[in-house]
Amino acid sequence: MPHMVKALPALALLLLLVPAADAHAQRVAPPASYWTATPDYVPEWDRHPNWYTVRGERDGPSMFPRIQQPEVCYEPTEVLTFDCYHTPDVHYHWMFRWAEEDSHIMEVYEVGRTFEGRPIYQATITNPETGHHTDKPAAYFDGTRHSGEVISSETVLMLMQHVLENYGSDPEITEMVDRSTLYLRPHANPDGANLYLHTAQRNRSSVRPVDQDGNGLLDANPPVDLDGDGTIRLMRWYVGEGEGNAVVDERDESGRLMRRVPMGQGDWRLETEGIDHVGEGRYGSDGIGGLDLHRNFPENWRPGPGLDETGRGWTQGGAGEHPLSESEMYAVVMWMLTHPNIAVVNSMDTSGPFHLRGPSTSGSEERMYPEDLDLFLYFDTLGMSITGYPGSGDVYNDFVGGRPLFGHGPDFGYWYYGAIWYGDELWNNARFDDFNEDGTMDDWDRLYWDDNFNEGRKGWKDWVEVAHPQLGTVEVGGFHPKFFLQNPPVHIMAEWAEKQMRFNLALAQHLPHLIIDDVVVTRTGEDDGREHFEVEVTWTNQGGIPTALRQAELVKIVRPDRIELDFDGELTRGGDEAVIRFGESGRFVDAGRTDAGETRSVTLQVEVATGTAVEGTVRLLSTRGGVVDAPIRISSEDR
Repeated sequence: MPHMVKALPALALLLLLVPAADAHAQRVAPPASYWTATPDYVPEWDRHPNWYTVRGERDGPSMFPRIQQPEVCYEPTEVLTFDCYHTPDVHYHWMFRWAEEDSHIMEVYEVGRTFEGRPIYQATITNPETGHHTDKPAAYFDGTRHSGEVISSETVLMLMQHVLENYGSDPEITEMVDRSTLYLRPHANPDGANLYLHTAQRNRSSVRPVDQDGNGLLDANPPVDLDGDGTIRLMRWYVGEGEGNAVVDERDESGRLMRRVPMGQGDWRLETEGIDHVGEGRYGSDGIGGLDLHRNFPENWRPGPGLDETGRGWTQGGAGEHPLSESEMYAVVMWMLTHPNIAVVNSMDTSGPFHLRGPSTSGSEERMYPEDLDLFLYFDTLGMSITGYPGSGDVYNDFVGGRPLFGHGPDFGYWYYGAIWYGDELWNNARFDDFNEDGTMDDWDRLYWDDNFNEGRKGWKDWVEVAHPQLGTVEVGGFHPKFFLQNPPVHIMAEWAEKQMRFNLALAQHLPHLIIDDVVVTRTGEDDGREHFEVEVTWTNQGGIPTALRQAELVKIVRPDRIELDFDGELTRGGDEAVIRFGESGRFVDAGRTDAGETRSVTLQVEVATGTAVEGTVRLLSTRGGVVDAPIRISSEDR
């Protein structure tokens, strides 16, 4: 039988090995109002009740059994709770429902399409009665750019719920929504999240086919759920001394833990649960996709390995064909560039946990403006005080130890976009403590935490024998990769989502907040039938960050803050005979940036026909501080 199975086509072999999940494959249709709004949301190839089909030209299987993982909620409940992970469908249900219930402050819309054609939905939360969303300082938060890091999407949804539920009753939330804008995108990559939550498969980011193991085939060797438990773990089999890549970890008396060693130095083989689809002796080496959407940003982008024709330059795995080659990242960057009012961002991943920011190719002190770095250091400390994360800092020095990452979000966020930009790493990968005090938090400590502190002890599955069509008998087991290593177990999911939500909320509450303190009109003289006035405008930034980082000024992503006088056009027409003429200052004055807590003033000169009283508007225009108006009246009485 093993030889017969080995000769079958890869897809047929996969069907034999993994039982169809008929009992668990009940798909929930979106609510009628949501479905009506987007009738093409789920393509036909992804609507089969038992099978999940991944679109794209692949050399390996593209159909996988639909499953329902116990940690995931596949349909909305009457009340949203955070005791399970939610599919994009469920997230979108709540977004559209809230957009109907809270239409006075929230709208939902499509910002782009994924590789597989799914819409990417985003919400805007602000009070339109206090100004258009683009006329206010804004914060942006997104999740699940990396398809399996689904706790990030939950914290965005939790922030959305928290703001909506507290608007009108919590003074701080109400003020924030009235004077600023939140752009919230729970799923930057719904293709990947759907694959992750509806099947046993997992991938890094996009589902675009990629040759990950260098054999010239696309997605040709995906993992297989051999024991049919809905989770792809590890498999091991004994091969004899000096023939393997793993040994039993001597620190674990139970014999459960394995320790990887160089091939030829172990007596066990330890591989991803699966089969050899292509006859190369590898297992799970080329799963679905393989690009990394977090290496596809335009700042400091580098081509993938083997694509540098000199062979001497830097390359970056997962980079894509060119910057923004992936529609999901194009949708992020284009939103940023067309909405330069965004001043703070958190685009989240797992795990660390770590408050992560740029730079990604050099150290902070080497190239960042000192005043910008001071702001980031403040938020680093604030973040740790809120979340309890043990670390914060830049990618290059503090997170990857001097190994550059190219095409990385934090580099785009600071160098290119000039914003307070974080790419926080949520969840601690079950690294709670160095329980055996050996100087590292590793698999031994994870297993100890699961055995002694994790509710239900569901992080680890003991090795079980499984018939393998090519290897005879193997053992399958190990840590749960999805809801233990990559994301928190569901019973502590809300705790982790909430503390990250609190930091994101704090970022938004630090947005610039401009007010015009005073407009003083002083008559300075009269000649030739015209009266001369000076208009002194004073304003303050009551927010926690400046209206522009120094880097934003350097790359011209923002314009200088501007004071402008606005009168009825009829009053300013007619050249020398116009009712109103502007002096040396002109109609507006550019005033640079306004720092947090800073009060500034400018003076403009105006000439008005003698005996005339005019009314207009003083307008404070700031790319990231928004638009603030105050009335002005000029007449002979102003002396």
